[in-house]
Amino acid sequence: MAEFAVTFLAGASHGLTSVVVGQPLDTIKTRMQAMPLEAQSNSLTVARHLFVKEGIRGLYRGGLPIFVGGSLMRSAQFGVSGTVKDMLNRYNLPQYKILGLFDYQVILAGMAGGIGRGLVEIPADFLKIRKQLEQKWTYSHLMDGTFVTLARNTVLFAAFVVYMDLGKQACKAGYVPRILMDESGGNLTPFAKGAICANLAWLTVWPADVVKTQRQSGNYDLRIGSLELLRDNVRSGRMFRGIVPGLVRSSVANGSSMVVYEFVESTLSKKFGLQRKSMV
Repeated sequence: MAEFAVTFLAGASHGLTSVVVGQPLDTIKTRMQAMPLEAQSNSLTVARHLFVKEGIRGLYRGGLPIFVGGSLMRSAQFGVSGTVKDMLNRYNLPQYKILGLFDYQVILAGMAGGIGRGLVEIPADFLKIRKQLEQKWTYSHLMDGTFVTLARNTVLFAAFVVYMDLGKQACKAGYVPRILMDESGGNLTPFAKGAICANLAWLTVWPADVVKTQRQSGNYDLRIGSLELLRDNVRSGRMFRGIVPGLVRSSVANGSSMVVYEFVESTLSKKFGLQRKSMV
């Protein structure tokens, strides 16, 4: 019970920090990706239009569902990933790195964490996106974009933990500036993990994120499949739509959230005498 409480509270702290710090930029990104009226607008124009119309409140559109869902979402991704990693270690499976760099156990644990996150995120993100785009919704569409969300999250979180593992290897090999390393010198600081590794992970899956947003937006015909949307985005140059506000948000929000997450998780683990579960 204590272990679940620690995971949930740490995940909730991550979710709250992410919304407070990053929601305005996420709203701008979402409107750029899936709002026809802003199809040709840059991020500053989108922000100005929304701020003039609704003020700060408009920039935080959709914050409530993603905060509530984010508490469970982060708990699921970190909890499932850590549990699977511990399970793989417990069975003494052979240690192997693909191409000498990519630990297959880290990849499998990350994929499991991504699926766990995706199952919670589908309805929460659907509600967030509809609020951000000022679209009505019905319960019958609550699970729109299920396949592409699960696919995106499976790759996204697997990429995130893989990049963290590569960062850890780079620190130990002496390739990382000291300012980006923690006190031990053997790993990245929490902020660097959240900012650098998350940005690299988002870059890996960005075209899928654009499709996911379009599928959940209510502005695109659901009879058009995800692959057809992707092809159309490639042809029209929308494949990396919203990348600038998205990566700025990722740097600030994920960096800050990871600092808060690790602080809460380590503090509560010590308080309850629990062993911390490492993602990598």
